[in-house]
Amino acid sequence: MSDLADSAGRQSERQTADRAGPASDRVIVFSKYPEPGYAKTRLIPCLGQDRAAKLQQHLSHHTFEVAREFCAGTGDRCWHVRFAGGSAEKMAAMFGDVVGRFLPQEGEGLGQRLQHATQAAFQDGVSKLLVIGTDCPAMSKDVLGRAFKKLSASDIVLGPALDGGYYLIGMRAPKPLLFENIAWGSDSVLKQTIAAAKRAKCNVVLLDPLADVDHPEDLIHCRKWLGSTGGVLPKIQPRHWSIVIPTLNEQAKLPATLARIPKSSEVQVVVADGGSEDDTVELARRWGAMVVQASPGRGRQMNAGAAVARGQRLMFLHADTRMPEGFLPAAEKVIESDAIAGCFELKIDGRETPLRWIERAVGWRSRHLQQPYGDQALFLAADDFFQIGGFPNWPLMEDIEIARRLRQLGRIEVVGLPAITSARRWQELGIARVTAINQLCRIGFAAGVSPERLAKFYRQAVRRSKETSGNV
Repeated sequence: MSDLADSAGRQSERQTADRAGPASDRVIVFSKYPEPGYAKTRLIPCLGQDRAAKLQQHLSHHTFEVAREFCAGTGDRCWHVRFAGGSAEKMAAMFGDVVGRFLPQEGEGLGQRLQHATQAAFQDGVSKLLVIGTDCPAMSKDVLGRAFKKLSASDIVLGPALDGGYYLIGMRAPKPLLFENIAWGSDSVLKQTIAAAKRAKCNVVLLDPLADVDHPEDLIHCRKWLGSTGGVLPKIQPRHWSIVIPTLNEQAKLPATLARIPKSSEVQVVVADGGSEDDTVELARRWGAMVVQASPGRGRQMNAGAAVARGQRLMFLHADTRMPEGFLPAAEKVIESDAIAGCFELKIDGRETPLRWIERAVGWRSRHLQQPYGDQALFLAADDFFQIGGFPNWPLMEDIEIARRLRQLGRIEVVGLPAITSARRWQELGIARVTAINQLCRIGFAAGVSPERLAKFYRQAVRRSKETSGNV
């Protein structure tokens, strides 16, 4: 009897939601009740439980409004929410909607829950169905419109996420095979889903890739599309500087780097740590820096640091680079000029003559080819950084790629002041070896070798060099 009552209750809820917009086309939003400690758990080390939950709430509200506006005033579209956690009453109270709009997800894993939700929709008489999540800050009515248009001529529509998953799936009939044996949460979800669609003899059309927000480095996409994200992230402060320093076990070098940065209410230092096991984090906090925990990888760390920064201007500084006197006023002049970004002259703190040759080569390349390295303290306006999508989340070559993106927008100015970088790499491994490894990576990247393969080559080459030089 209880099963019959539950079934009748769910049917009543579906009918209530349908009355809000009886339709042949439906949008289902997969969401989660934003309870602190259970929402956006991978962001808790960066934001804390309360702000992570608030971010979940803000992203959900944004997605619900997109779905509401897309379906408003049409007789052939409606939208429902399939939620996890909380209750229909709590969801309706938090997001200001009818209880019948919110239906619980059913099933033990994401695959089963998607199967159940899509099959139930087609049993209700839906002819075209889109399922979206709430993690995509760039979700819009235009995205939904393009998806439905493409679905008119294809079996399956997928919106690829930049992390290897998907932010949208559309179909015209139940396709349970698309949700079976998928490694949910991995970077192979999209590939596995496309392969499943081919086995089911379905033709697949892809939308433009967009970013989901799952990790600290993804928060830069919130800054681009949603600003401060309902107060979760700080508001941009005019004329303030935020200096982002990625670190990993840098207690030996970081003090000298911090000592060159002026302490001012208009200068914020953000140390983006990738999991240091020494005193790096404590040292940074004692100095007065803001510390954010991020996924390891220089590009990911710098993105995470920039996402929580308040400065209207951003500077990315390596932990073993010391800045000269007056570097911020000099950078401010560049920001106020017609240049899109700026950097400093490379100065290596070793005495070896070949290091002077490297400095001159880097200076020529920075000025004439507009290709500065990451240890030249790249700086630019925060809005421009967010607009280009920040650094790529690559294990290597992230500085080369962001310079390429910036060159498409304008000129990168080289300030005639030295950013003094540690010579430790060249001295430990040998100047010729380091130069050769760097150039092989650049050549490989230009030839289309993936950053992942290059990073593997780089690690192996460095390890062999250490073994040869006796510095293991």
